[in-house]
Amino acid sequence: MDSEPKKAEDSPSNSGNSHGPIHPQSPFPDEVLEKVLSFIDSHKDRSSISLVRKDWYNAERWTRSKLFIGNCYAVSPEIVARRFRRIKSVTLKGRPRFSDFNMLPSDWGANVHSWMVMFAKVYPFMEELRLKRMTVTDESLELLAKSFPDFKALSLSSCDGFSENGLKAVTSHCRNLTELNIQDSITEDVGGGWLSCFPENFASLEILNFSSLNGEVSFDDLERLVSRCKSLRVLKVNENITLDQLHRLLVHAPRLTELGTGSFLQELTPRQYEEIETAFSNYKNLQVLSGLWEATSLYLPLLYGACASLTFLNLSDLPLQSGEFAKLLAHCPNLRCLWVIDTVEDKGLEAVGSSCPLLEELRVFPFDPHDWHHREGVTESGFLAVSRGCRNLHYVLYFCRRMTNAAVVSIVQNCPDFTHFRLCIMTPAQPDYLTNEPMDEAFGAVVKTCTKLKRLSVSGHLTDRTFEYIGKYSKNLETLSVAFAGSSDWGMQCILEGCPKLRKLEIRDCPFGNAALLSGREKYEMMRSLWMSTCHVTMTGCRLLATEMPRLNVEVIRDEGRDEDQAEKVYVYRSVAGPRQDAPPFVLTL
Repeated sequence: MDSEPKKAEDSPSNSGNSHGPIHPQSPFPDEVLEKVLSFIDSHKDRSSISLVRKDWYNAERWTRSKLFIGNCYAVSPEIVARRFRRIKSVTLKGRPRFSDFNMLPSDWGANVHSWMVMFAKVYPFMEELRLKRMTVTDESLELLAKSFPDFKALSLSSCDGFSENGLKAVTSHCRNLTELNIQDSITEDVGGGWLSCFPENFASLEILNFSSLNGEVSFDDLERLVSRCKSLRVLKVNENITLDQLHRLLVHAPRLTELGTGSFLQELTPRQYEEIETAFSNYKNLQVLSGLWEATSLYLPLLYGACASLTFLNLSDLPLQSGEFAKLLAHCPNLRCLWVIDTVEDKGLEAVGSSCPLLEELRVFPFDPHDWHHREGVTESGFLAVSRGCRNLHYVLYFCRRMTNAAVVSIVQNCPDFTHFRLCIMTPAQPDYLTNEPMDEAFGAVVKTCTKLKRLSVSGHLTDRTFEYIGKYSKNLETLSVAFAGSSDWGMQCILEGCPKLRKLEIRDCPFGNAALLSGREKYEMMRSLWMSTCHVTMTGCRLLATEMPRLNVEVIRDEGRDEDQAEKVYVYRSVAGPRQDAPPFVLTL
């Protein structure tokens, strides 16, 4: 659905249940074709199949049960309802990713309610809803709770707008719920009363994550719920749960494979310490561990017994020092994924290289993302150490204080299978700190060496040569993020003329203007979206793009006090639904 929304325009409006042969020369009977398609889950593969011929298109629309929509404004609820009649699972994304950096006003849009109304009308058998970067009101959650009797899974990632009342509606009415996953969501007025609304005989929960809810919860209600749900395999609590309480939960949930702990800031008696240590030691199949708020070197050894089977360790909420970090890693030989804060410094990353030979994904976050000149953190030395010891590394997000061209060249030679390479040098437009040269050859080496690359974030002092390399060599690149880089419009033109699989282009604080924007006329209809902010684009350029490409939505987000002709923030995306109807006054749709 996401990859070819154009096809939705041709969707038959007849929603009856009879659907005979569409193509008189079809090599397959409809029943055989639909049976084959029922085994294909990938939304990308299904979208491609629907384009082969009309009978395949019709068979695909009748057999699809899962729907992925990467931009809630790329299509309307009405178009979706006309095309698909048997949807049970929906994944829906709203605001563009840069909204995470407060670059969009909170009332920009992406309210799920119009979608929920249509789902309730057309898909009463819906079982799963997964939302990301959307506004979800209590009214929407109440409608969900009362409209889908077989509803099983709700995931709210980076969402906002709901309160405790909305969650109470879900926990009161969704009697078959197996998943309640609230991750990185911004909420106010969410206490723990929703936990008490689960029916007394409710026992179906398999995934419970409320780590991002800051309110106090009733531990008695939580303990009773966990003790009833014998199939619980994922439990992520918030920082209000103490170590002693966590111990009691662990006793009731022996099948956990993923655990997000509460706060480690608690004084324990020797007996409590021993009991909690034993509880963790009994978890021989724990694969994912996160949380660990305020854990100290005194209590980190409690975890050692559960670390042998860990494949994912998320320490992004815990600013560890290199010594205690290295001791913890020594007990984690099977890690495939590691998230950590740069307080571990290069010495801590050396421990990653020596202790985690199977590592595939590394994310190093800054302790203070606004302090560009802070001397601590990680450098090229830590990254090099990881690349030498972790040859399976294929995903990296690395916030660092400095970098060199030579280091990046060596890193990608050590790990040529990168699919995601996101290097963020904290000081904008910083050159190679040893040679004072631009970082062009570093990213040139990345795109030349890593032929499987799908996502790239560039940083540092970059000229148009970097973008020439990207356009020429990035044959599989799907997402590119650029900030404080480039010399002229030609750089962006190189990207748009190359990169045949590009789907998302995110640009901020770059010297790209109207010529660069207009060079992508034909490309944008094949992409999901373009974001440009604080560039040299004007209203004239945006209007010309909108006039020449009427199937695109060209939105300009206006800031008070700005030059009237300057297009400060521009969001361009393909849509079969036309201009959206809920745009606030500061969003001008051209």
